[in-house]
Amino acid sequence: MGSTRHTPRAGHALTLLEGSAEFFPALVAAVDAARLEVWLETYIFDFTGASEAVVLALAAAARRGVQVRVVVDGFGTSDPPQERLRGLIEAGVEWQVYAPLGSLGLAWPGNWRRLHRKLCVVDREVAFCGGINILDDLHDPNHGPLPAPRLDFCVQARGPLVAEIHRAMQQVWLRLRGVHGFQPQALAQAWLPVRTTTPSTAGAVGGAPASVAPAKAALLLRDNLRHRSRIERAYLRAIGRARDEILIANAYFVPGRRLRLALERAAQRGVRVSLLLQGRYEYFMQYYGSRPVYASLLRAGVQIHEYAPSFLHAKVAVIDGRWSTVGSSNLDPLSLLLAREANLVIDDAGFGDALRHRLLDAIRLQGEVTDPVGYAQRPWRQRVLERLAWVVMRIALLVQGKRYL
Repeated sequence: MGSTRHTPRAGHALTLLEGSAEFFPALVAAVDAARLEVWLETYIFDFTGASEAVVLALAAAARRGVQVRVVVDGFGTSDPPQERLRGLIEAGVEWQVYAPLGSLGLAWPGNWRRLHRKLCVVDREVAFCGGINILDDLHDPNHGPLPAPRLDFCVQARGPLVAEIHRAMQQVWLRLRGVHGFQPQALAQAWLPVRTTTPSTAGAVGGAPASVAPAKAALLLRDNLRHRSRIERAYLRAIGRARDEILIANAYFVPGRRLRLALERAAQRGVRVSLLLQGRYEYFMQYYGSRPVYASLLRAGVQIHEYAPSFLHAKVAVIDGRWSTVGSSNLDPLSLLLAREANLVIDDAGFGDALRHRLLDAIRLQGEVTDPVGYAQRPWRQRVLERLAWVVMRIALLVQGKRYL
């Protein structure tokens, strides 16, 4: 499943959005302007705080006759408030759950493959793709109120790839309907390849009118079948071609050998390689499993900064100020081997400059540099936890029949 065109192509108007504080107003404006349809996919759909504006916009659109279809992940959105969900459905919102956990939960290895994409298409004219869930910047379902906004990004796009995103979402919807609704015809339609047609972009949706759209962009989808390594390969190609600077901000950073070596070789040939990684404890395996990788990266000259004010949730990169990616894919085994993901790859100096400056500000103002000497002297208890996380992750992958570390 996915686009057959992996090279960024021109014709796109792109806007970088940071956090729900910027994403939600743009999303709500687009939904409020919708005339025909709204498609939304998200890993987490939370009903707390600023998310309320999105809930109200979706319900209002459905009530005025817009077809509103929402797909959520069965683990990320495992327990939505039933009264609020019932209100959406009664308003006319069509709601489907991807891979409900069932009685065994994550004890069944087949349930580890999740829908982690964050996508939206409105009237086939405007799309959103990034890492931001329908989740308030200052709220976490597991940790409660946050001391500072979560750091994350999304892209609002107009242009040819909107049709690709729409078809990708339509495929998932048809497959779910075919399986859950016992509709073989829908299931058959879902396996047709993604077609790349140009949508109408005459009208503005959710904000300023569409302007000249020179930016080059491509949609990269990762699934569990034919396109398991597409996003990782895009990173590897861009890192291999880097000449001046690599900036990566990634929430769950446990790179495999190929990706780690690519970063080390780039640093050794004189490229400035800076990583902004998770500095607050969120999940055991991702937090501790990433630390053993630091040693060889630091020796190669890679600069590692940890984001501490709040949770880092970004999955973005800028290379040589021009090649960028924004999406849902972390650089860890779960994202690169198991989850359905969606990233945009962008070839545009203006967009790259905007994302680069936001990352450099986050590193300068909110990042804590990892000192190689301090890292080498970390306490034995932390080293034990790191090794335990690494072993658990390796066992989990072996159960899935995967090789990564």
